[in-house]
Amino acid sequence: MPPAALTRRQFLRLTAGLGAGAVIGTPPFLAGCLHAPPSGAAPLWHTPSATPALVAAAQGTDLYEMTRTALAGLGGIAQVVAPGHTVFIKPNLLTAGLGRGEPTQTGEIAKPEIIIATAEECLRAGAAHVIIGDGAQVRQFDWEELRTLDGRTHLAAEAARLNAAYDGTVTLACLNVDSPAWDPLPSPRTNLGHIYASSLVARADRIISIPVLKTHRLARLTLSMKNFMGVTPIAMYGGGSERTGRSRLHLAAGGLESCFLDICDALRPDLAIIDASIGCEGYGPWVRPREGRRVDLRERLGAWLVLAGTDPVATDATAARIISHDVTRVPHLLRAYEEGLGQIQPELITLTGAALDELRMDWDPI
Repeated sequence: MPPAALTRRQFLRLTAGLGAGAVIGTPPFLAGCLHAPPSGAAPLWHTPSATPALVAAAQGTDLYEMTRTALAGLGGIAQVVAPGHTVFIKPNLLTAGLGRGEPTQTGEIAKPEIIIATAEECLRAGAAHVIIGDGAQVRQFDWEELRTLDGRTHLAAEAARLNAAYDGTVTLACLNVDSPAWDPLPSPRTNLGHIYASSLVARADRIISIPVLKTHRLARLTLSMKNFMGVTPIAMYGGGSERTGRSRLHLAAGGLESCFLDICDALRPDLAIIDASIGCEGYGPWVRPREGRRVDLRERLGAWLVLAGTDPVATDATAARIISHDVTRVPHLLRAYEEGLGQIQPELITLTGAALDELRMDWDPI
C-alpha cells in the first residue's frame, strides 16, 4: 500500500531533480515501483469511493460567464488553486493542426472561451504559472487557428492579453514539441509497466481537464478522464508513425481505458470542466460523414451548458446521465468508481445550478 502522505504526482516532483523524466527509459531507482501485476489487475489499495461529490452546472450562451458561474458553484477556483501554484490546463484539442477550417465550430474540441476564462480565474487566484497544453494528433499546431466561436479572438491573442494583465504567466504548449521531459507514470492496469506523460502536467501543482461532450467509438464517451491520453508522446506511442495516433496505447493489454485510468490514477486531476456547447454524438470523436455528428446543445436544451466538479469521475458520470447513457454500462466509469478514482453513485453526487431531469436529453450513442 503506498504511503498516504505522498501522492504519485508529489513523488514525480520530488524525483524530477534526479532525472526521472529526463530521457525515455526507466530509471533504475524507479524499477521496483513500475512493474505491472497481471494484465487488468487493479492496485490492491483501491476500494469503491464513498466520498460525496459536487458538480455545478451553468447554462446560457456566454461561455466566459458560464464558466465563471460553474466555478462559483463549487465555491470558486480558490477551492483548487492557491497563490504561487503552477496550473496545467488540459483542453481537448483533437483536430488542432489538421487543417480542418474552423475546428472550434465542429464540436470536436473544447472552446477557447472556456479555456481562457479558466486560465484567467487561475491567475486571479494568484497562480504563478498557467500552462495550457495538449498533444492532440500532430507535433505542432497554430494557436491562432483556435478562434473563439464569434471569431473575434484566438488563444494566442488571449494568452498575450492575460500575460499583460496579471503578475502570473500563461504559456501555450504543443506537448509533442514543447514538453521539456517525459515522466514515467506507473501503469499497473496494463502490460506496459509505465506510461510516459509530459513533465509539464506531471510536475504541476494543480491539473484541470477541459473536455468537450462527445461519444467515442472505443471508450463510449470521451470526457475529462479520456482527455488525458493527449499528455502522452505521440512519437513514442504511434508505432513509428504519428499518422497512427497513439496506437501502442490502444493495443496495450487492458486496452485504451486501462491506459487513461492509469494516467488519471497517477496524476489525480483536481478539476474537470466539461464543455457542453457544441459536441459530437454517434460514432465519434470525429465529426465526419458516416461517423460522428455535430450537436449544438442550444437546439436540444435551448442553451449551452458547462459542468464543473473537483471529482472528475462524478463530473463525467453526470455528463453521461445528461446524455441518457447508463453509467454502469460505460466500462471506464464503472471501473473508475470500483477502483477508488471517484464517485458515480447518483445519491452521492449533488448537482447544483440545474436539475438533472431538466438537462437530460437524447444523444445518439456510438
